[in-house]
Amino acid sequence: MLQEGSFDADELKKKVSYYHQLLQEARKEIASVVVGQDEMVSLLLEALIANGNVLLEGVPGIGKTLLVRTLSSIIGCSYSRIQFTPDLLPTDIVGVTTYEEGKGFFTMKGPIFANFVLADEINRSPPKVQSALLEAMQERQVTIGKETFNLPSPFFVMATQNPVENLGTYRLPEAQLDRFLFKLLMSYPSIDEEEIILDGNMTLQKFENFQIKAVLSQDEVVSVQKLVKRIYMDAKIKKYLVRIIDATRNPKKYNLELASKYISFGASPRGSIGLFIASKAHALIRGRTFVTHKDIKEVCPHILRHRILLNFEGQAEGISPEDIVAEIIKNVPIV
Repeated sequence: MLQEGSFDADELKKKVSYYHQLLQEARKEIASVVVGQDEMVSLLLEALIANGNVLLEGVPGIGKTLLVRTLSSIIGCSYSRIQFTPDLLPTDIVGVTTYEEGKGFFTMKGPIFANFVLADEINRSPPKVQSALLEAMQERQVTIGKETFNLPSPFFVMATQNPVENLGTYRLPEAQLDRFLFKLLMSYPSIDEEEIILDGNMTLQKFENFQIKAVLSQDEVVSVQKLVKRIYMDAKIKKYLVRIIDATRNPKKYNLELASKYISFGASPRGSIGLFIASKAHALIRGRTFVTHKDIKEVCPHILRHRILLNFEGQAEGISPEDIVAEIIKNVPIV
């Protein structure tokens, strides 16, 4: 296992190079099963090594479930799927303390106790149930009755939501949205990619038939999560990062027309922390030991699209958070 401060710059470079190769192998292995979602695969790996969680939005049937299941298989981790429904209870997620004659009281752990958890259609359950994930996602622990249990490591939540249907859905609480490192938008495959999908889809084949090879171990994932923290970020890059977050709160200071008119609330400090660690993961997965301005810019939309709250005027005029982020990236000075 990797220990903080246990190696010098040369060894850091070797470690980054080693994990860069492993992560490239992982990408190829996932791509052999999940067709046409190369960017999503890269971003999920970045979130994993940054020790964050992901909210994935996309229409049904484009491979969201297959993607996270494949990701868990290449690491040899436990996987569970929670189907969120209107009648789901918090105890259905975390577990319950129960009693059995002759055995007494004991704890039955819920499906949250897995390395990879797919929270499918999370917005179909009421806020009380959604909030059951909050402690798990942030603290990596859950409370059942009067006992607190640590979750396995690594622990990764990928929640999905359907952007098309509004009937029977609930808006995710802002506090919960803020706990997702990334919000990703998954799109349709191309025509050529869809032809390939026809011959190798989950309707015609069993998941086991794909014969997925484990590329990373659980210990290696925990090690690379520690390594990400050692990626270097220059003071000038840090100032640029903080200015981007500040621009979501004080857009007039940066002469941002759209942001000044349509932002209701900007990103919280958790947003700047997320951008800080995600940009380091972005650099590592590309084989670098340092963060550049380009890393910040490329990660920024996925960090901020769910942390910028638009006012009613912005929503009515069809302004998207991506429009705001694009304006911020274009106008906030690097130096």
